[in-house]
Amino acid sequence: MTRPRSVAAAALLALALLVVAACSSAPTAVPDQGGTVATSASALPSGIPAAVCGRTEPGPAGAPPGAVVIDPAVPGDLVAKTDASPPGTTFWLAAGVHTLGTHEYDQVAPKTGDVFTGAPGAIVDGKGLNNYAFVETAENVTISHLTIRGFNPPQDQGVVNHDSGNGWTIVANTIEDNQGAGLMAGARQQVRGNCLRNNGQYGLNAYQPGNGITGMVVEGNEITGNNTQDWEHKVPGCGCSGGMKFWSVNGADVRGNWIHDNRGPGIWADTNNNDFLIEGNLVENNDSEALFYETSYNLVLRDNLIRRNAMVAGKEKADQQDSFPIGAVYLSESGGEPRIPARTDKIDIYGNRFEDNWSGITAWENSDRFCNSPANTSTGVCTLLVPDVEKCVQPGIATPPLYGDCRWKTQNVDVHDNTFVADTAVIGCAPGYASRMAVLANYGTYPDWSPYHGEVIQTAISTTQNVGWRSNTYQGSWTFVVAAVDKTESVTQWQGGPDPRDQGSTFTPDTAAGC
Repeated sequence: MTRPRSVAAAALLALALLVVAACSSAPTAVPDQGGTVATSASALPSGIPAAVCGRTEPGPAGAPPGAVVIDPAVPGDLVAKTDASPPGTTFWLAAGVHTLGTHEYDQVAPKTGDVFTGAPGAIVDGKGLNNYAFVETAENVTISHLTIRGFNPPQDQGVVNHDSGNGWTIVANTIEDNQGAGLMAGARQQVRGNCLRNNGQYGLNAYQPGNGITGMVVEGNEITGNNTQDWEHKVPGCGCSGGMKFWSVNGADVRGNWIHDNRGPGIWADTNNNDFLIEGNLVENNDSEALFYETSYNLVLRDNLIRRNAMVAGKEKADQQDSFPIGAVYLSESGGEPRIPARTDKIDIYGNRFEDNWSGITAWENSDRFCNSPANTSTGVCTLLVPDVEKCVQPGIATPPLYGDCRWKTQNVDVHDNTFVADTAVIGCAPGYASRMAVLANYGTYPDWSPYHGEVIQTAISTTQNVGWRSNTYQGSWTFVVAAVDKTESVTQWQGGPDPRDQGSTFTPDTAAGC
């Protein structure tokens, strides 16, 4: 039986969370009775919502009552005292540089309910020798007011909460200059008021083996400069870079963060994520997409300021004369699905300001990517509607319900009441490549037993899967890609024709000379 946290530890945690909450203007969202997301005062961020790097909230200057004091002058003191203490202990790290030992597996293994907090100037440094800082699967651990740096986890692994323990609270830390991911995640994890910067792969990698993560909150953090090792060029096609990566997370609130200048996407939700609320963030200057939502379900993206994203990736494609539309938001085989419980049954994108990104929103579906297809890069994983991969074979896959349920569909997407600004003075002139919206698929060819050959998915995504735009405001010269990458439409064609889009929207063209 574990003992409860001490009163001092609980008070310390409550104070830290109050400080972080006071710094964030984003509201807390709750489901209304109809199952959609309701809020009382959501709005675009004014200014920078979470500029915490370099000024994270300092921890207690003296040891809290009953805390175990960790001495930086004693190498390995943190490891030894953690091992020797009972569950629910509060550890106070005095100012200075704390080291864990000289072996790659010298690391801290918290027990359930442990609290680790630092005095101003407390640093945990791996010195380039240790792989991990905090490991194992104890629950309800708190890490606060520490600088954690210099660790060397392998690819796709992380420094803090390496083994994805549940219920961890990570608040007011600076986690920087590590390899791999600065932070891993478990169910019910709270990540608030941290600086996650200049890590080799990700700032945050939210993955847990088994059933996946539920009930996660990422709020009021600055996430910047991550993927310093430039993994997508180091291992082409790895899908392993950016500010934050989520895999099979069911229920996440990402709000009030400043996500900027990461190499790769700012936010990447990859494979069977569901029920995401992304609101009130400033997402800017990331090399690739602000948001890459891939083979996932049911999302509300609202009241975010999204600017100058995907400029590096877009220009790289344009230089290669690759006309695939690189958007600030990339919906890849992702859509609303009412059969999967969530706070919404669609992908609802509204109230955002998209400013001077390479392009706008790309709604894409790969005709060859489905459960059990060799083209599915999420190897061995099936949709949430058909968990058994082996069911998605001929002849069953050729008829309902498997015909529809073996695919991750880009469907039930509602893009409305957003502002899209494209200033050629910022983006430059890239005719046919920049300033585009897109709803498209490829011509199905692979594998030979696929029931989705030809234009089947191109027609479905552009006509029958309920992917629509309405009541938006456009500034600048926009073009639109429909059904296939080589089919471009003007504003008049986009709004007219047999499948009219953007009804109720307004367009103010760019009059800049030379474009």
